[in-house]
Amino acid sequence: MRTLVRSVALGAALLAPAIAGAAMDEVTLSNERLDLRDLYFGESLFLAFQHDYFDALERLDAEVAGHYGVDEPVLDALQYHIKTAEFSVGAFELNYRMHHRAGRAIKAVLEADVEEEVRNVAAFRLARIHLQKDQPADALHALDRIAGKVPDEIRDDVEFLRASVYLALGRPVDAIEVLKPLQGSPRLAPFASYNLGIAYLQAGRPAEAVEQLGAAGQVAAIDPAARAIRDKSNFVLGTLHFEANEFAAAQQSLDRVRLEGPFSNQALLRAGWADASAQNFQRALVPWGILAQREPTDAAVQDAMLALPYAYSKLNVHGRAAVLYGRAVESFGAELTKVAASIASIEKGEFLKDLVREEIRQDKDWVIRLRSVPDAPETFYLMTLLASHDFQTALQNYLDLEDMRKKLVAWQGSLDAFDDLIRVRSAYYEPLLPEIDKNFRKLDAQMRLRLEQRKSLARRLEHILVAPRPDLLATADEQSATAWIEHVEARLGNANGPEADALRERIARVKGALIWSERTNYHQRLTDTHTHLRELNADVERLDAQYDAFVRTRQAATHSYVGYEKPIAGLRTRIASALETLDGLQAAQGQVLEMVAIRELQVRRERLADYQNQARFAFADSYDRAAKAQAAAE
Repeated sequence: MRTLVRSVALGAALLAPAIAGAAMDEVTLSNERLDLRDLYFGESLFLAFQHDYFDALERLDAEVAGHYGVDEPVLDALQYHIKTAEFSVGAFELNYRMHHRAGRAIKAVLEADVEEEVRNVAAFRLARIHLQKDQPADALHALDRIAGKVPDEIRDDVEFLRASVYLALGRPVDAIEVLKPLQGSPRLAPFASYNLGIAYLQAGRPAEAVEQLGAAGQVAAIDPAARAIRDKSNFVLGTLHFEANEFAAAQQSLDRVRLEGPFSNQALLRAGWADASAQNFQRALVPWGILAQREPTDAAVQDAMLALPYAYSKLNVHGRAAVLYGRAVESFGAELTKVAASIASIEKGEFLKDLVREEIRQDKDWVIRLRSVPDAPETFYLMTLLASHDFQTALQNYLDLEDMRKKLVAWQGSLDAFDDLIRVRSAYYEPLLPEIDKNFRKLDAQMRLRLEQRKSLARRLEHILVAPRPDLLATADEQSATAWIEHVEARLGNANGPEADALRERIARVKGALIWSERTNYHQRLTDTHTHLRELNADVERLDAQYDAFVRTRQAATHSYVGYEKPIAGLRTRIASALETLDGLQAAQGQVLEMVAIRELQVRRERLADYQNQARFAFADSYDRAAKAQAAAE
């Protein structure tokens, strides 16, 4: 019995680091919310705070990979949080029970050039992973890497974890030295006090263990976990007194266990046996009477159903004992029927269906609620099994596989939605693009012509700078006048006579005036021409920008529905392959759960059958004794 007490006590002792570590994760990440610059990182934190660690990992993995995939990571918003983001990946993996990957990520932080506090937090988390994986030597090695400044939020957690590692390594004396200073910790005092008592017990110092467990059983506690560990301290202390035949002290310790706590049934049963062992059967009726009225599927309640009439028989109240033994026979028979129905239901696969009920799993006490599901007899007798660490680990694996299956099915639906989206886009753009392309080609030809004309003007100006040509900068009127003069001169030809000579003289004066105007205004006109050309350049740039924008829009329109067939088909193949693998794993894991549950129920069935036989014999004996006593009285 003492070995059992030690192992169970150690299991509770190792529970506190996980609780403290989870709180520390939230404290560490909460600082980032004060100056959050990357929205996607903030989204992953939001998902993590909702305990949706898979989606948080999915988002953060993609964001970190995208950060290192850009050309200039220093310009990315995640650059301000990259160290915390990489650290958070390991934290999310740890919370998602991906210990191997989490350990690898945290080791990378340990080996990186990071601040001393960050490295110490990483070493603490790595030690916690090793302890959860039952690798206390590796956990101690990770703790030994902590040096320098330790964040205040985890200072006590580090020492508590160190003490837990010492207990797991069978070094209770070292654990005692670490746990003593933690007795005043506001958050860990109940756990540290209890673990110190267990350390004294393992160190072979029972007197000090009893004293310490007595103090742990009276420590102030507010939250449910602290109250539970206080109840456990009193229960373990009462068990120690009971094994030492100190029944009065055992009763005193067991009386401090709450009637509605997780250890109340065991404490009531043990309290009754403490009174019975002291031959005080009248007092034993009280705890056993309370316990016998509770949930009949509980093993302690079933023990009380036999213990209560036993106490009455010891008090020579054989009639009452016979009645209670008869009720026990009926109750055990009903429970045997339930067990048989549970086994049959599990064999039909109903057990696994109940475990994945969404409306139940949304409640934090969903395991307890399984007992109250009216159409789920397979869960009546599995509360103890469901609460065990090994079964919880296997169950959580199954539930993770179920969640993953739902996500894969949802992703398949998303691919169908992408197909619909692509089809709608194709139906919208395909009729429009030919006409748009036709008009664009016309505009493109006109634009190319105008651009070529502009280049021709630019070349002319370059030549004018080398060899001035005032005539090339003539105004429209001057060009019209020049053309008229050339026409008149052509008409005159070689004509002679006074009139022809007079006309040639007039034409010469007009040509002189034109030349004078062109040459005197040449420099101003050249300046104006360059100014207008620069203004034309701005128009050309705007035209080029509009052209490029159209090309990009045209390409985007095409790219929005073209070229997705192969990637989507590849994703469908990967999802189908993953679903096939996952279905196989889930079936195997579910079969393991069903086999373990059936084996547990078979043990309970044998136990109930044995109890029923005992109750039948005791009923017959008590009935005979009651009949003899009545006959003697008559």
